[in-house]
Amino acid sequence: MIYYLCFVIFLIGLYGVCCKKNIVKIILGLWIMEYSVNLFLILLGYRKNGIAPILRRGDNIAEFSQKAVDPLPQALVLTSIVIGLGVLALMVTVAIRLYQRYGTFDITEMRKLKG
Repeated sequence: MIYYLCFVIFLIGLYGVCCKKNIVKIILGLWIMEYSVNLFLILLGYRKNGIAPILRRGDNIAEFSQKAVDPLPQALVLTSIVIGLGVLALMVTVAIRLYQRYGTFDITEMRKLKG
């Protein structure tokens, strides 16, 4: 059920990217899409009543493998957050430069001013 929520959040971000004309709203749409994908990856590694993926001496390996949480999605999401922050900073920088050049954040107005 919660996977559907991730999909709905992704669709909200996709709507912002595809249907909005303001650059700031497009950037926020991309950010929302990234958030939903990160949430989905975290949910893939979740287990109810899971334990930390740290194996100690004397632990039963079969029982440990059934209860341990998968650490790989967590590592992927941490990497994704860092990369997403860099991309977000780049997009904001480009949006500021476009505003300085054209005086607006509206894409349709930029097209009119360009020609």
